[in-house]
Amino acid sequence: MEVMPGTLDTLILRGLIWGPRHGYAVARWIEQSSGEALVVLDGAHYTALHRMEERELIAAEWGVSPTGRRAKFYRLTPRGRAHLKQETRGWDDYVDAVARVMRTRTQPT
Repeated sequence: MEVMPGTLDTLILRGLIWGPRHGYAVARWIEQSSGEALVVLDGAHYTALHRMEERELIAAEWGVSPTGRRAKFYRLTPRGRAHLKQETRGWDDYVDAVARVMRTRTQPT
C-alpha cells in the first residue's frame, strides 16, 4: 500500500535519526521497516525531501553512495528533530484514539 498522505514527512524524518542517508536509502528503509507493506513512490518521496529541505527540517549535501554513485545525502536538522518529536507524540495519540474506537463493542447512543 502507498504511504498515507500526511505521514511521509514523518516517516522520512524517522529514517534519518541514525544519521545521513541518501534519498533512495530512506525510501528503502521505510519499505523494509514496514515489512514491505508500505510503498514509497519516487515522485512523492523526492517532492517531500525538497519540501522538508525548504522548511529546514533536513539539510542536504552531495556525496558518494556505497555503490560509488554521486548522491544527495540528507540529515536531520535540530528543527527537524524537534518536529519529529512533536509529530511522534501526535501520531501516538492518534493511533491510541483509533484503536479505542476499533475496540468499541457498544452501539452509539
